[in-house]
Amino acid sequence: MIVWKPTENRAVTIGQSTGCGRSGTGVVPVAVPMAAMLSIGLWGVDRGGMWGDESVTFLVARRTVPQIWRLLHEVDAVHGLYYLFMHVVLTVHPGEVVLRLPSVCAATATAGLVAALGVRLAGPRVGLWAGLLYAITPMTGHYAQEGRSYALVAAGVAGATLLLLRAVEAATVRAWWPYGAVVGLTCLLHVLAALVLCAHAVTLAVLRVPRRVWSGWGAAAGAAVLLLLPLVWVSRGQAGQVAWLVTPGWDKAEQVVRHFSPGPAGAVFWAGLLLMAAGLRERGPAAVALPLMLVPPGILLAVSQVRPLFHDRYVFYALAGVPLLVAAGAGRVAGALERVRCEGRRVRLRGRWKRAVLGVAGVLALLVAFVHQLPDHRRDRRSAHRPDNLAAVSAFAVRHLRPGDPVLFVPSVGRLAALAYPKGFRRARDIALRESAPRSGTLWGREAIPGELRLRLASVDRVWVVAEPYALDPRWSPSDPVERTKLAVLREEFALRQEHVRGGAVLRLHVRREPADVHAVSPGAAMRARLPASRPETPRTRPRPERS
Repeated sequence: MIVWKPTENRAVTIGQSTGCGRSGTGVVPVAVPMAAMLSIGLWGVDRGGMWGDESVTFLVARRTVPQIWRLLHEVDAVHGLYYLFMHVVLTVHPGEVVLRLPSVCAATATAGLVAALGVRLAGPRVGLWAGLLYAITPMTGHYAQEGRSYALVAAGVAGATLLLLRAVEAATVRAWWPYGAVVGLTCLLHVLAALVLCAHAVTLAVLRVPRRVWSGWGAAAGAAVLLLLPLVWVSRGQAGQVAWLVTPGWDKAEQVVRHFSPGPAGAVFWAGLLLMAAGLRERGPAAVALPLMLVPPGILLAVSQVRPLFHDRYVFYALAGVPLLVAAGAGRVAGALERVRCEGRRVRLRGRWKRAVLGVAGVLALLVAFVHQLPDHRRDRRSAHRPDNLAAVSAFAVRHLRPGDPVLFVPSVGRLAALAYPKGFRRARDIALRESAPRSGTLWGREAIPGELRLRLASVDRVWVVAEPYALDPRWSPSDPVERTKLAVLREEFALRQEHVRGGAVLRLHVRREPADVHAVSPGAAMRARLPASRPETPRTRPRPERS
């Protein structure tokens, strides 16, 4: 813990175990959580299929650098640095497991950094528990196995927080350089990571650091913000990517609390809350953990009341504060248990044995908590737990589409299945496509204009439709005239013959309507066809999620 001594004009470090720098007490509390997180991250990392946002990472990263650069001028500028990084990674081997390995490694590093923060603030025991708590949290395991940038952002924020404490303790100008560099790089990975600067400002205020520390931090933070301004400027023109977000209510705040907890419900959840309350009594850990876990989500929730921008994955990095505070509370409870009374006399275990017994007891309690949450971890490793599974869509196409069959994607985002897994659609004909995605500098290509599309559909007697579930809702009214044309032609000139639901998408065979065709299903009946009742993460009842 860092406390400023104003009368001496210097910072002193207290609250650390005297042996935390020795081998075995400084290394083990960091290495054990990293090993646990690596094991959890690699467990079931090959789910057998990518979901939509992962497929975007996969497809964009496999383009050439000039093609990626052209795309970023139109869409996804906020993910530009991540795409360029993944371009290098996928050069090694373009596979689904390799796509997720950077996230696994980043989550492993974050577990170690959380442990290192705990060691620095409250000693090796609290550090060990904090790192393990981070590793066993179901939300951590979820993003550790996702081919997106969120696990990398979490690692950057945890690293920046550790560098913040080191810079405050060192009290030199040069100590702020690494902090500014890590914060700037992290914000380039995702622009909303800049909210961590507000959390760090609160931490400095609670620690009551002097003016020259504020000056060093301000210079480093200002440099990071200046580096970020061009990205913010470009992203403003791409704000339509998050138009699907809605104004969050109290239910969203409760959801964040449960997702950030080591257990979303039951005894683990309530035990975590009680230990967090106890951790508030530990000034050092609380000064770091509480702003980290509350300030970024709180600011984003407040801003989203005016302009919806909130999704819990955008502030996933704030989760690192929760295990720190829970572990600090557990350390406080353990400290109270270090002394026991027997027949009115105080009995003490010898120091080393006492700490060892309580440390092992804490690890065993965490093991019990992990076993309690094991069903959640297993469920998360099934492809059905993601919003969609494009591999399943392609597998269906392999079995049912005939050579030369025309395919219509409603809306065009559905083309991701054909782009990510082309085997199923290689023999088919994309009847609406005018220019491929890489050549057009878009995510899923440019389609024919409405008049040309009508002519193309007029030349076929049957067409397979790959649709997002929300596109089949009669209330859906797309702003794109091409999408309106697709729906109009299908409604006026074709009748439904088959319908199948695979991987979160609806695949339908439509045949040209004939007066004598008694087998065709009316459009009204088609719209009333049953679809999956719910999606496990973000409901696909609006245009493409993510793209932000």
